[in-house]
Amino acid sequence: MAYVMAVLGALANATTTILQRMGVETAPPETTMRLSLMAYALRRTVWLVGFAVMVGAFLLQAFALHFGPLTVVQPILTLELPFLVAILWLWFRQPITWREWVGAFAAAGGLAMFLLIADPSGGTTRPATGDWILVITLCAAAVVTAILLTRIGPIAWKAAMFGTAAAIDFALTAAFIKQMTDDISAHGWGFLAGWSPYAVAAAGVTGLFLAQNAFHSGPVTASQATLVIVDPLASVAIGIGLFGDTVRAGVGPVALEVASLAVMFAGVLSLAMSPLVARVKSEGEDGSHMLSRRWREIHGEIEGGDGTEAAWGAC
Repeated sequence: MAYVMAVLGALANATTTILQRMGVETAPPETTMRLSLMAYALRRTVWLVGFAVMVGAFLLQAFALHFGPLTVVQPILTLELPFLVAILWLWFRQPITWREWVGAFAAAGGLAMFLLIADPSGGTTRPATGDWILVITLCAAAVVTAILLTRIGPIAWKAAMFGTAAAIDFALTAAFIKQMTDDISAHGWGFLAGWSPYAVAAAGVTGLFLAQNAFHSGPVTASQATLVIVDPLASVAIGIGLFGDTVRAGVGPVALEVASLAVMFAGVLSLAMSPLVARVKSEGEDGSHMLSRRWREIHGEIEGGDGTEAAWGAC
């Protein structure tokens, strides 16, 4: 059940990226990093649909984290990038190169091998308050360190460090979500009297802010690479250290687990640095209007009418 929910969550995240990118890619340049960008997005039907899918992705992730361990769910969510490439290829008829093919198969294959070899399972540990304080303190220290490191180095380094900070925050958010779903299961609506839903909200908003800074401060290939690699690594560490998740031990299994993760990360890194993915993820001018324009071209071929573009523009 957790595997299915996590895979569907990854697909929903990829769909959200497409729809929300389409919603804002025609926004005026002066709206970048301003509230007026949100005002523009909220008037676009396609962006609102993307927001609804994003809510669905959050619920799928929450269900997956409730039924499965953090060490399983978060690595599976890296399938967002292969799904993104598949949507661009099948839905938008974008040509894909060997980089996307190899990256997608490496990401999926490495993940499958890791899950098969590691055989991760959820621990029965319900974290104590002291354990939560320790994990939150360590994660906060890591986030602050990454933010401070953005003050040195080239632009790509700054984007990567902001991406690292956001990834660690998102891993901690996933841990909060798991705690929240357990509280809901135990107390029903009484979970609102606890701390977990407010921790989810605070960490989620912080992670979103850090991710936007990552995308805005440098090339999206740098920030996306650290986002998709650091998040599952931090989640595996939190799952084992906080929730008592277990993976197969021993020199041989651990070596194969590390090798599998290396293959998976090589795949997602290749996809993150792919020009096709970068154009969709980027908020710059490169690739501007690519998705909407391609959608109109395809509809024009299918419908054969001039009214399609006007109808799409209304969205």
